[in-house]
Amino acid sequence: MVELDEAVAAVWETILSPKAAGWLANKIVSYELTREACKKDLAEKPKSKRERAFQTILRNRTCRGGIMAPGAGLIGYGENGKGVHSRWYPQTLKRRIRDIGLVRHRIKFVRGDAFAVMEEFAENESAVFFIDPPYTASKKKAGSRLYTHSELDHRQLFETAAAVKGDVLLTYDNADEMLCQRSVKTSQ
Repeated sequence: MVELDEAVAAVWETILSPKAAGWLANKIVSYELTREACKKDLAEKPKSKRERAFQTILRNRTCRGGIMAPGAGLIGYGENGKGVHSRWYPQTLKRRIRDIGLVRHRIKFVRGDAFAVMEEFAENESAVFFIDPPYTASKKKAGSRLYTHSELDHRQLFETAAAVKGDVLLTYDNADEMLCQRSVKTSQ
């Protein structure tokens, strides 16, 4: 797995560390979520990677639409009037962290640029690339509202993906602009 965003990377690095993952899961289930506490905790500068991980999850679960970009507002009314509690499921989050821990030995995480990692494994026919770029190709540019790192050269991504010897699966939003992109790879 490769992630450029420092906050999202902190989540994965924390979850993949046994001690830090336990701390994070316990922090989530013991957190007394209120709108005021959430605002206060999201405004603080994290002192450690695991605190940044918690803050990132808190932001993702309590901001409108899970928006991670700076300036995102907290959920107002939310699902069934639950407000910031609409997407805060502490026991589910704890279980997901635990479940990832069961397979952590099979996951290699790289904080960095996915293009560099693709180039590193480009000649490896057994490498499989699942690429989920920020949705910024369309005129609507939804990804620019969602992500801190939303700028992407989509043509370069398609060319790089087409050049690797392994299999590639790309996710994209349904954007007319993507119809002009072509991959030279075909299924065999």
